[in-house]
Amino acid sequence: MEWTFIDTWIVCVGALSAAACALLGNYLVLRRMSMMGDAISHAVLPGLAIAFLVTGSRSSLPMLMGAILIGVVTTLLIQGIDRLSGLDRGASMGVVFTTLFAIGLILIRQAADHVDLDPSCVLYGAIELTPLDTVLVFGYDIPQAAVTSGIMLIVNIVFVVAFFKELRITAFDSALATTMGINANVMHYALMTLVAATTIAAFESVGSILVIAMLIVPGAAAHLITDRLERMLTISVIFAALSAVLGHVGAITVPRWFGFQDTSTAGMMALTTGILFLLVFLFAPRYGVIGRAVNQFRLGMGIIGDDILGFLYRYDELAPADAAPVPIAKIKDALKAGSTVQWMAWKLARQQLIETSKAGLTLTDKGKSAGRGLIRSHRLWETYLCDVMGCCEADVHRHAHHFEHVTDPRLQQELMDVTGNPDQDPHHREIP
Repeated sequence: MEWTFIDTWIVCVGALSAAACALLGNYLVLRRMSMMGDAISHAVLPGLAIAFLVTGSRSSLPMLMGAILIGVVTTLLIQGIDRLSGLDRGASMGVVFTTLFAIGLILIRQAADHVDLDPSCVLYGAIELTPLDTVLVFGYDIPQAAVTSGIMLIVNIVFVVAFFKELRITAFDSALATTMGINANVMHYALMTLVAATTIAAFESVGSILVIAMLIVPGAAAHLITDRLERMLTISVIFAALSAVLGHVGAITVPRWFGFQDTSTAGMMALTTGILFLLVFLFAPRYGVIGRAVNQFRLGMGIIGDDILGFLYRYDELAPADAAPVPIAKIKDALKAGSTVQWMAWKLARQQLIETSKAGLTLTDKGKSAGRGLIRSHRLWETYLCDVMGCCEADVHRHAHHFEHVTDPRLQQELMDVTGNPDQDPHHREIP
């Protein structure tokens, strides 16, 4: 792979455009308006075409004004149809953006003979050519697209930082924002206006495919990784920039594996976002498919370990001091857990909570303390459910068994206080 300064600028343009889109895309994801980015990115097309027809050029200012105007119109139309027709928001978006997109294609077709406009750039842009169109900045030749995308990224950062509180509250609860004196409608239209401006800033260089991908995918991936908004914003920007870098590298290397020269960089960047999202979807620690399965498995095994300790503690309560160890087969039958009891017994032995022998299992002093805490939680919950909640006729044992695994000493003390520091549970068993 031969890397030149042109490749460097292509990556820079892609990364700046992607980061600018991803930053605002987080709020579209949180507002459950991901398709609004898709709608606006398609609907700005007639604004561009009208700007072309009126000015006869592709200068940035007319394009930007046309895109912003049509972006606001798109938002108003979608909300108007949503409120007046009773259709869901997805249907309203579909009606508006497909109609405006079709109008834009017709206008662009008419404008193609008068201005230097290639309709194909609407889909995948011309990011490979951006290093050739430069402007002089502080004595250096910088691609125009890099300057435009960089300015747009700075504007978006300033907007997010300046209105962080307002954006966060309106994203989660617009009614609460209104009661706090925050105009949710103003924040909504300001966000949509910036989405339209960001779209047009990246439109010519990277096309609609990458704009849509970067408005939605990085924010969605970051949301699977964290629930903290600050971290989500940072992760999404890093995700978008990484997609741009890996996408361009893939565009100039992967096709050669199959005998081709290269492929569309913007398309490969969009594909890379999808691949990275798939990895996050599968392996995110908390919300990934595999991550959730691992967490559920670990939780289930932890519960079985607790049940073993609780069973042995109850056995020690009833058995004489010189009682024999409990056979593991008896524990398996009691817990109905099968071979997992064997594995957890090995783990508990490594933690020095139990001792194993051919005869069976016995609690160590450390294990007795842990078992005592579990049984204490269980019996306090039974007392609370029966005496305080009045659920004596219900299966309080089953509910207490669920709660005992998530009860810490602080909650134990609260249960003691609210139940009047009882000595026995409803079954007249001593609370340790």
